[in-house]
Amino acid sequence: MRTEKMRAVRQDVLGGPEVLGVVEVERPEPGPTEVLVRVRAAGVNPTDWKHRAGGGFLGDPPFTLGWDVSGVVEKVGVGVTLHKPGDEVFGMLRYPFGAGSHAEYVAAPSRTFAAKPSVLDHVQAGALPLAALTAWQALVDTAGVREGQRVLIHAAAGGVGHLAVQIAKAHGAYVIGTASEGKHAFLRGLGVDEAIDYRAVDFADVVEDADIVLDTIGGDYGPRSLRVLRPGGTLVSLVLSRLTDMDAADVRAETLLVEPDHHALTRIAALAEAGELRAEIDSVFPLEEAARAHERGETGRVTGKIVLTV
Repeated sequence: MRTEKMRAVRQDVLGGPEVLGVVEVERPEPGPTEVLVRVRAAGVNPTDWKHRAGGGFLGDPPFTLGWDVSGVVEKVGVGVTLHKPGDEVFGMLRYPFGAGSHAEYVAAPSRTFAAKPSVLDHVQAGALPLAALTAWQALVDTAGVREGQRVLIHAAAGGVGHLAVQIAKAHGAYVIGTASEGKHAFLRGLGVDEAIDYRAVDFADVVEDADIVLDTIGGDYGPRSLRVLRPGGTLVSLVLSRLTDMDAADVRAETLLVEPDHHALTRIAALAEAGELRAEIDSVFPLEEAARAHERGETGRVTGKIVLTV
């Protein structure tokens, strides 16, 4: 039986961006309850270059990175009712072991995907899933953000951060964001109520009575954030590290790994349709220039999201 081929960004060893290359591999086929999606755009996230360099959850190569997807359903497997061939969808492959969206096609469970917001093109939609789901699961599902709460978001101009700002504002929160001074105008455009230049001041000296802190950085940011939470507040960390002094603090601390979530994706799509959520696109690269996309990401000067087009 003849197998179909596709192009994919592949690496055979761990290392710098130069280990990435486009190769021809077998195209996947959708199994029961799965869909095959022709990828039009796929976000590049910090977890991509971290796994490229260090293996992370994926261990040793070979592997194809990428979790964000925006594209068109090509085929559906037995039992799929949500999507049909020709549907435009977006979604996040199962994190961490479902990686592989930096390719021409992906196959995944149908409920990994939701209908792409009609107001967004594939680049915009491809930038959203992993970062927006992370922000949603941290702020809405875990911390229960609600109107009038004070929310501190670290690295608020970053991929997760700038979407978290918009999600918090959509829920009526008062948002404080940390970022370098040059990004404050961007944050104010997102609706941030207070912008803090982390290079000039210690946020722990100027923020108080926060209901929720979203820590996207790690290191000492978690322990320092305890000082700004009100009793009963919630700290959600996206970095797998032990938070010190948590047992003595009258707060809740959680470490989050993002999961696929069809229901949350539909809520995120609704915010996008309503004009309340949009990804800032830092830069766009063709699939063949994945190495350049990683180089851009590793500069640490990215505002918003990097996207590959296919």
